[in-house]
Amino acid sequence: MAHRRGALRAPLLIAAVLIAISLSRCGINGGGSTEPSGPLSARVTRVVDGDTISVELPDGDDEYVRYIGIDTPETVKPGTPVQCGGPKAHEVNDRLVYGKTVTLRFDAERRDIYGRLLAYVYLPGGPGGRPLFVNAELARRGLARTLTIPPNDSFASLFARLAGRAGVRGRGLWGRCPL
Repeated sequence: MAHRRGALRAPLLIAAVLIAISLSRCGINGGGSTEPSGPLSARVTRVVDGDTISVELPDGDDEYVRYIGIDTPETVKPGTPVQCGGPKAHEVNDRLVYGKTVTLRFDAERRDIYGRLLAYVYLPGGPGGRPLFVNAELARRGLARTLTIPPNDSFASLFARLAGRAGVRGRGLWGRCPL
């Protein structure tokens, strides 16, 4: 009987080890995961467009970061012409964050289907000494529409309110681009 119990333990032990390895590769148990945990500081090394940047993380890795909750007109998407308001959104984003250290905060999902980090981006030293919420600032200036993709929707109502006000006031792309 003891021999039979030992024979059952080995396959169970092997199964447990395989499950643990699989979970660690997915980042579910935290062991072995290379996903950044937030918030974290990163230096902006490139502004790709109005809603995407490239950053250097503290560990030296370079990552593309897509702003959560907003969408700016295209300027660099292959096969897509430059859209009205895109260059202005890119320019403002560049002035706000290029070469600066920003704080990345994450929501429910860390990456999009293209492998980019998804983040809320904050710039230290904004108005009143508070961090400037870059995603919200682009919506407030009328340079971004809302783009709510659950479960990353913690600030959806804020972005909708800011974009709505910009639209009523004819700011940014709302005042110069056909919708």
